[in-house]
Amino acid sequence: MKKEIPIFFTIDDKYAPYVSVAIASIIDNASKEYNYKIIIIYQELTNENIEKISKLQNDNFKIEFVYMKDTLDAITDRVENRLRCDYFTLTIYFRLFIPEMFKEYDKGIYIDSDIVVPGDISELYKFELGDNLIGACPDHSVVDIPEIINYMENAIGVNRHEYINSGVLLMNLKKMREEKFDQRFLELLNKYHFDSIAPDQDYLNAMCNGNILYLDECWDAMPIEGRKELDNPKLIHYNLFSKPWCYDNISYEDYFWKYAKKSDYYNDILNFKNTYSDEQKKSDSDCLTVLIKKADTVPNAEITFKKIYESGERIRVWL
Repeated sequence: MKKEIPIFFTIDDKYAPYVSVAIASIIDNASKEYNYKIIIIYQELTNENIEKISKLQNDNFKIEFVYMKDTLDAITDRVENRLRCDYFTLTIYFRLFIPEMFKEYDKGIYIDSDIVVPGDISELYKFELGDNLIGACPDHSVVDIPEIINYMENAIGVNRHEYINSGVLLMNLKKMREEKFDQRFLELLNKYHFDSIAPDQDYLNAMCNGNILYLDECWDAMPIEGRKELDNPKLIHYNLFSKPWCYDNISYEDYFWKYAKKSDYYNDILNFKNTYSDEQKKSDSDCLTVLIKKADTVPNAEITFKKIYESGERIRVWL
């Protein structure tokens, strides 16, 4: 019997077209030596979107939709809990509850929806985590921005080269359950309400630092202005505003459109891109400016991950 590899996504209706592209790319390149279960956790997803995405299933790829029953009342739409600076969605936090929600798995892959996978996803699963909580790639998209460096090192308390991007995670689900990761996350959230520019990602960095398997950049290749494309990306992550369905001349865009054509949403995606307005593009630019300005001020706040950690509070899960 083939081993089953679980792959988790957390989405809402807004990202249904792009998770369809992501899944199409995974299916196209995954080893046939395994079976795969793609588990989509959601709170708002229409039946139409569920039906469209389900069409991608085949003999060794099954897709399961799991409604997030708990409203996670502890995570309210507070300013410090917002993704980037303008958009609040509970789905960004769902990945933190995967270990407890899926106790049948000891290990799993979590991926954001704004990705394509030209490599074999089973190769990612094969990495041995040992006692590490997660495997992930350093966030190369922000490592050279002075304000973000200040934020990573003086607000989160993590060296800039160790600050990981949470869009691609190899998760040691068994170890995270043993450490009661979800409970500790909620305790910290409710007690401190840390101001943050990337809430789920910042909690993961603060809590897991020192217990992370760092993966090669090819597993989280990002379009970065001024940097050449990697020759052989295994997974491409269109992070922040580097979306080929919004903008022209995005690095790695050919990979995206190759798999978008395999999706039932192809025409919808093309229409979205063709109607993406100058006003929307200006809003993206303004949001990025706000994010960078906020990153520069948070280290001066009375309460930060670093200050609480240095006060003796247990932030790191494994200590």
